[in-house]
Amino acid sequence: MAGRGTLAAGAARAGGERARRRATPLIGADPVVGTPAAPATAPAKKAAPAKKAASVKKATPAKKATPPAKGPAKKAAPPAKKAASVKKAATPPAASTPAPATPAPRKHRPAPRITSAPSARATTQAGERTGRPKLSPREKARRDEALRRPHLRLAEPPPAPPVPEPAPVVPPLDPTIADAPARSGLPVPDLTDLVEALVVALRVAAEAAGVAPEDVERRVAQVLAYLRRRFDGDYEVDDFGYDEHFTENVFYPMLRPLYRHWFRVEVRGIENIPAEGGALVVANHSGTVALDSLMVQLAIHDEHPARRTMRALGADLVFQTPFVGTTARRSGSTLATSEDAERLFARGELVGVFPEGFKGTGKPFSERYKLQRFGRGGFVSAALAAGVPIVPCSVVGAEEIYPILGNMGTLARLLGLPYAPVTPTWPLLGPLGMIPLPSKWIIEFGTPIETDGHDAGAADDPMLVFDLTDQVRETIQQTLYTLLMQRRSVFF
Repeated sequence: MAGRGTLAAGAARAGGERARRRATPLIGADPVVGTPAAPATAPAKKAAPAKKAASVKKATPAKKATPPAKGPAKKAAPPAKKAASVKKAATPPAASTPAPATPAPRKHRPAPRITSAPSARATTQAGERTGRPKLSPREKARRDEALRRPHLRLAEPPPAPPVPEPAPVVPPLDPTIADAPARSGLPVPDLTDLVEALVVALRVAAEAAGVAPEDVERRVAQVLAYLRRRFDGDYEVDDFGYDEHFTENVFYPMLRPLYRHWFRVEVRGIENIPAEGGALVVANHSGTVALDSLMVQLAIHDEHPARRTMRALGADLVFQTPFVGTTARRSGSTLATSEDAERLFARGELVGVFPEGFKGTGKPFSERYKLQRFGRGGFVSAALAAGVPIVPCSVVGAEEIYPILGNMGTLARLLGLPYAPVTPTWPLLGPLGMIPLPSKWIIEFGTPIETDGHDAGAADDPMLVFDLTDQVRETIQQTLYTLLMQRRSVFF
């Protein structure tokens, strides 16, 4: 009987536990909404049988079983009573008026334990008080400045390098010189000593070559003076690009050896060149390379008492060639246009023109000293418009410096040249073929042809322009024949 009492007590406890679990809602479940209350009389009558049935049903096993002792029987009773109370609590109380629906109380699981405490800054921002004293704005700014990131800090200046110890003062070589050069193991010559040594070497070389040493010293002095003026910028260049300082000290001295010693130029009729004012010099053109224009220019400068400079008019190809075009501009040449010629005449310059152009320089040796066509007479129109005289000029000897035996037309077209000559020395001898033959030259200036006696519109008269052009051409041609008859030899 003792075993049955124990089982009955366990069953009662299990029934009460199941009832308690059914009455407890799950976490997250919707709250249980109670139904509206019924009249007070109805639940009262129905509740009593339920209670009685529960007590009878639970008391039946206790009567059948023989209680072994008082203790266990008394302990088994409380679970039944507890279950009845739980079941009774689940029943809504009776009321005279319907009560509002209230959700059943929810029983949650125990909250998790928080092991980390919030920071002091978060606690302060949340409005909670801590035991730490509140910082003043100045103290807070000082701490923020100290905690600023390193790359936002201003770079500190590098430490100053150590000051080297002053070098020991060495007395100069000469006590009378304040700025003496520093002492070194090897003697360094002065610039003055170098110049003096150069002059001595040139004097020795001049005596060996049979040249007066005084001329060498004078030339060295001129070169040094020229360099000093170029470094100082003490020279002028006109709007055409003419550099008189360069022409007088570099260009003409380079041509004089050819003029005096190689071609041995003989000048006639230099007095026909006017001493002042504008004039037009018209000359024949020959020689494969236009050396005759340079010799005429130098002859007027060196042989004329006024040492005048002739401003030659050149073709476009001359000024398009590297180095040649720059040198031509700086030596006084300009483009062969009527506008440039008129501007030069207005300034009183002496202008030189070679009407044959490339037809004259590129003609074969078999046609030597036969003048080609003089063009349309543009130079005569410019002279008539300006009222300046026309001076015919004849050059003998230039045809023999590079005798043209043939022309490589295909090569000339590929290179964009008017002709590619074949001479006795070129291209057979290579670079040596570029050396001109030392022929004897004669340059004669004829009587000027005046143009100032014509009317103002004479430059626009084509018949007058043609007549003057033909007159100048015939004068030069007849002079060439005369000079050829007077010449003893090509080279003497």
